Amino acid sequence: MKKFLALTLTLVMVLSLAACGGKKAETPAAPAEENKEPAAAAQTEIVWWAFPTFGVDSGYEQELADAFMAANPDVKITVETIDFQSGPDALTSAITAGTAPDILFDAPGRIIEYGNAGNLVALDDMIADLKGDLSSESLLQTCVGADGSYYMYPISSSPFYMGLNKEMLEKADALQYVNLEGDRTWTTENFVKMCEALRDAGVCMTPGIVYCGAQGGDQGTRALVNNLYSGSIVGSDGKWNVGENGVKALELLKSMYDNKSIDAGFSMAAADELQQFQQETCAMTFCWGTSNAKSYATEDYTQISVPFPSDDGKPELEYLVNGFCVFDNGDDAKAAAAKRFIAFICDDAEWGPKSVVQTGAFPVRASFGNLYEGNDEMSLLSSWSQYYGPYYNTRAGFAAMRPLWFNMLQQVFNGTPAQEAADAFNSGANG
Repeated sequence: MKKFLALTLTLVMVLSLAACGGKKAETPAAPAEENKEPAAAAQTEIVWWAFPTFGVDSGYEQELADAFMAANPDVKITVETIDFQSGPDALTSAITAGTAPDILFDAPGRIIEYGNAGNLVALDDMIADLKGDLSSESLLQTCVGADGSYYMYPISSSPFYMGLNKEMLEKADALQYVNLEGDRTWTTENFVKMCEALRDAGVCMTPGIVYCGAQGGDQGTRALVNNLYSGSIVGSDGKWNVGENGVKALELLKSMYDNKSIDAGFSMAAADELQQFQQETCAMTFCWGTSNAKSYATEDYTQISVPFPSDDGKPELEYLVNGFCVFDNGDDAKAAAAKRFIAFICDDAEWGPKSVVQTGAFPVRASFGNLYEGNDEMSLLSSWSQYYGPYYNTRAGFAAMRPLWFNMLQQVFNGTPAQEAADAFNSGANG
């Protein structure tokens, strides 16, 4: 019995040892490598559509994008340039298709329209930081939508005005009617005399062209009509309105068309008229501005900048504001990256002033100071901010009003009584 029990105990001990020996000890996890590089952060990709406000084929947009991406590797920017002719339709199609860009560089008219339609991200936080540094508080009117939210972040501003061919006016003895002193304000009476002198001298095919074939650059013809007899495109009730003084201006232009001291560009937009001015077919342009002066520069003659003529010699000028907006594409990361990029372009100590100068306009930030020291022409243009008129491009119905405007001009030049054409415009624009 004792031998049996000893044998049994021995077998149990052997089996126990076998069981323990058959299980391998777990190897502890190796410690993480201290020098292992962290995984690369995910990039946020955004698309920027830009009208050629920085200049046609300047490459400046890509230069900006490259500089920002070098300092912000977490963002990738794709730059796409669009033109003023096909660009608006391309934007409309993209918005409808849900493929809108993340950033647009444009003017307030279209931007605020997109904001009012619910397509944009509000930029109130950015504007809050800008308010204390604006060169003019009126600039805020250009950035705000119907709901009180700010949808555009401005970078620069400049007036619209007229351009004259100095040598052509000298040959026609018409320069005597142009004020070249001080701020160069002048009268409707002298404008008419200048055009008649140019006509009589025969130094060009036509003194000037009131283009009315499309809406491109239509701010020039509106400024002409509104200033001749101190009219306004917006009535005291806030509605679109070509009133008594506007009708008087239309009648004057029709009489000048009839006596050949001006021409009507029935198939022309501003770009076509500007080419005619550049090629010396006409002696003046009604759509001159700092950006146009850059794009249509010529060494064949001396270009003179003048404000629009008015009956009282005190013009009300329309003005351009360049700015950015961010489309609401349902992605907070894209919107945040877009806002960072916009702030880099507009506010950076190096790239902000450089970008303003690239637009050929004047900074909206007072702290940027005078970026054109020693340039008499730019100093003159800057002084015309005192003549800025009410900004109406962001008013409700602006886009619908524009085709009605050039249609009205066509009707007047084709013989429709000015009052009848104005009544049709007023009814359609407010319909």
